[in-house]
Amino acid sequence: MTLSMLNVPVLRRIAQRFMPTTLDRYLINQVIPPFAIALAVVMTALLLERLLVLFNLLAAGNNKLGTFVELLTALLPHYLGLAIPAALCVSVFAVMRRMSQNEEIDAANSSGLSLLRITRPYIQLGVVLGVVSFLLYGFIQPHARYDFRAAFYFASHTGWAPRLQPRMFARPSSDLTLVAEDVTQSGSELKNVFIHDTSEHQERNITAHTGHIRLAPDGSTVQLDLEDGIMVSDSGDKAPTLTTFQHSTRYLTHAAQTAPFRERGEDERELTSPELIRNLIHRSGNIAQPHMWSELHFRLARSLTIPFIPLLATALAMARKRQRNNAGLPIAFILMVSFDHILQFGHSMVATKKLSVLIIWLPALVFIALCVALLLYRSGTFDLWRARGTKSTATRPA
Repeated sequence: MTLSMLNVPVLRRIAQRFMPTTLDRYLINQVIPPFAIALAVVMTALLLERLLVLFNLLAAGNNKLGTFVELLTALLPHYLGLAIPAALCVSVFAVMRRMSQNEEIDAANSSGLSLLRITRPYIQLGVVLGVVSFLLYGFIQPHARYDFRAAFYFASHTGWAPRLQPRMFARPSSDLTLVAEDVTQSGSELKNVFIHDTSEHQERNITAHTGHIRLAPDGSTVQLDLEDGIMVSDSGDKAPTLTTFQHSTRYLTHAAQTAPFRERGEDERELTSPELIRNLIHRSGNIAQPHMWSELHFRLARSLTIPFIPLLATALAMARKRQRNNAGLPIAFILMVSFDHILQFGHSMVATKKLSVLIIWLPALVFIALCVALLLYRSGTFDLWRARGTKSTATRPA
């Protein structure tokens, strides 16, 4: 009998062990709706502050709605990486808390299923989300962060914004002065307009009854549509001329020629994980080695801890009988937020102070050990081990 034939039953048993059972499918179906709701709520809460900043940028710079959508889309991977652990914790806690109150956990324990076995599908879900988070941290977020910075740079350098105030002189360029007696529609509709133009070696004084200032359709020029006006031109070597018009379009200034944005990779957070590894091996790039080393370990540590969040949520969701109030969820959030801040502090210390990466991995290992210990304590495993130890001591011959 060959070795491959011996391995077939072993592999079959391993595959059957990890095949989802009816209980596993039930638990996954229970957690999906609260996970989706929690993910949407956390994402909305995280995006609110940035939304206000983006709205102000959109209004002040006269940017198009597409610019706002582009900036918002580039932000999603970053906040998704923060929202996934929180949503996983909330959803697993809600499901396990409800099952504990409805005595479904007791029924499962009576049938021989331990709390760790009940939590197994959520641990598997955490592994999947950990892989997704690793892809987010190591591949998607670096490109999204660069895209956001590039889009924000171009949105902040769109040139002179076509907005005026009544009876205040505006100089969109060095050879053009513009003033209007009355301004409406947030600075775009003008009445009793006066323009002093000294371009092309001529002096032009233009008055018009009304005007409408806006960006040209191509977005590269600010133009002013004038109605019912008079223009006096003086070139200096000829007699001044006077021209009346019913409609005239003036191009006030070309939009500022924005310099191209820098190349991706000036910041270690803009590099993908393979790029970080390649730069570390070849000692290439303009980024300091400790910064890249710290960023790589920081991503790995955050991804590795996500599969253990269901253990923490399950342990804190268990409550005494007839106990309606449970502070488990606030405790879970305090632990997770504290862990995240400690991890970021370690990340900063490794990058700036060139300390050992143990400062990153030690909090991660402590967090993992805490999650496992809490679940074992709630499941009564420690009491079982203690009872077995006491029994073996009592039966040992004198």
